[in-house]
Amino acid sequence: DQEEVKKGIGRGGINVQLAGMLIDREIEVYRLSQDAAEEEEDVLLSDFSDEIDGWVIERLQSIGCDTAKSVLAIPADEIAKRADLEDETVAEVLDILRAEFED
Repeated sequence: DQEEVKKGIGRGGINVQLAGMLIDREIEVYRLSQDAAEEEEDVLLSDFSDEIDGWVIERLQSIGCDTAKSVLAIPADEIAKRADLEDETVAEVLDILRAEFED
């Protein structure tokens, strides 16, 4: 939580500095952005090789889509055009990928 990060760092970074002095180490604090947290939840296309034909995965990778979310971010007609896939194939792939993220 952003508020917890602020407390941990302290005003002007004093909490981090003091902790570093105590352990005689430099401490660096990193905050994950919302985008980074969502990225961690992504799935590689190669993980779908049991549901999606290898040649289809290769075509998607050839247009720069290595993960499920990278495919889902592109409109279906654009995927079909850029990857030279039939509309039905794209629809099936999108259904499979969407099912991965349904709760």
